[in-house]
Amino acid sequence: MPDNADAAATDEIELVGVDKIFKTLDGDVAALDPIDLCVARGEFLVLLGPSGCGKTTILRIIAGLLGPSNGTVKIGGRDLWVRGRRDDKAVQELGIVFQDASLFPWFSVEQNIALPLRLRGASRRAQRDKARELCKLVGITGFEKRWPRELSGGMRQRAAIARALSYDPEILLMDEPFGALDAMTRDQMNLELQRIWLDRGCTIVFVTHSIPEAVFLGDRIVLLSPRPGRINSITDVPFDRSRRMEVQTDPAFQTIVKDLRGRLEAM
Repeated sequence: MPDNADAAATDEIELVGVDKIFKTLDGDVAALDPIDLCVARGEFLVLLGPSGCGKTTILRIIAGLLGPSNGTVKIGGRDLWVRGRRDDKAVQELGIVFQDASLFPWFSVEQNIALPLRLRGASRRAQRDKARELCKLVGITGFEKRWPRELSGGMRQRAAIARALSYDPEILLMDEPFGALDAMTRDQMNLELQRIWLDRGCTIVFVTHSIPEAVFLGDRIVLLSPRPGRINSITDVPFDRSRRMEVQTDPAFQTIVKDLRGRLEAM
């Protein structure tokens, strides 16, 4: 976590008694049991667990894309859901990156990155300047005028991260953003994401199936049990920042990975 004790002591995200029940033709399906979870300002929190355990459901509830069946969600101390309706001012603090970069093919890289600013009424110059600043931050300078189809998968994800950062969100929500990348590109993106996070100081909630990725990136790892999702354990990751890939050879790193794998296999 960034070296800012005062910031870290403040909860950026708070879930209290949050559950989710989906209504289907075959009856109610409980996706989440009641969950209590706080994420500190500036923290890198990872949600880990088997398929169908509710990781993405939690992320979508935090993002305001899905309402909880019960419980309260607060963003920066502000209720996200009030009487079943989303507070749009609360979601202004959020940026979202999905596994699919979801770039618009008819927009250039620069135009994709600047789109949230365009929708907020920013001037063309402000859009261009911010997009170029972020291209530099995520390492795709020189590709501003390219079309998404001309980029590799890793570069498209860099552009998607830049777009999510375009309006300086306090919170970045990431749903398996590197899951479709090859192993070497994924390692590189993990290093880049860590660098960007340390540079920007935002709060990140990151969903993954990869145990080593979770341990490499996270300050804490929330392990979820199979549906209905519930918190099985919360693991503190003790390694200093910034982390290099070599940390994965550390016996303490391997111990955490082994423990989490054992918990998953026991479910």
